[in-house]
Amino acid sequence: MAHVLVVEDDADVASLLQHVLSGVGHEVDVAPDGGAGLAAAYQRHPDMVILDWMMPIKSGIEVCSTLRSDPHFSQTRIMMVTARSSPQDVSRAKAAGVDDYVVKPFTPRQLRERVATLLGAV
Repeated sequence: MAHVLVVEDDADVASLLQHVLSGVGHEVDVAPDGGAGLAAAYQRHPDMVILDWMMPIKSGIEVCSTLRSDPHFSQTRIMMVTARSSPQDVSRAKAAGVDDYVVKPFTPRQLRERVATLLGAV
């Protein structure tokens, strides 16, 4: 299974993501904001990073752009999980380098399937 880093400032959502993904065998770390998320990514080099968009310190877009600018993260899958749902938001996230974009609310099944698909593409 994969090592997944969840970067989410809402503790309930972070807990749900961690529960769903660890339930299918992934090793899951959680960071509470974009700054801590970047530090954790550089320390642990996860297979996948799941980012919220709107967070303290650094936004998910900033974290994604930073990771994508580093060749060490070229194979890391990045998923944005956010309440922002406009086509412009999706386009901006894709331009920053996200591999997939999931709009909250989501079902656990939906999350598991999208993560499995992304990790299969590595």
